[in-house]
Amino acid sequence: MNEELLKGLSQEQIEKARKCKSTDELIILAKEEGVSLTDEQLAAVSGGFCSSTGVSVTCPKCNTKFNDEIYKGSRETVLGKFTCPNCGHKFSQRV
Repeated sequence: MNEELLKGLSQEQIEKARKCKSTDELIILAKEEGVSLTDEQLAAVSGGFCSSTGVSVTCPKCNTKFNDEIYKGSRETVLGKFTCPNCGHKFSQRV
């Protein structure tokens, strides 16, 4: 992993990042940890251009529709992890 991408992270975050097996996992981890990635960092992680994308999802438990933000790479679809703002249900969904 490019050490430049790890600057500013805690030791725990670095260990979690090194355990990621895919770009999807790394991008989702960054979102869960509240780490904002620049377009340059996203491109370095994915090997292509990435951008922040708003998506509309529906909670599978209570059917509440809501918008959330994910990071989408140019070559792959991201597995998003979401928390319903209505019932608090946590779920994953390909977007």
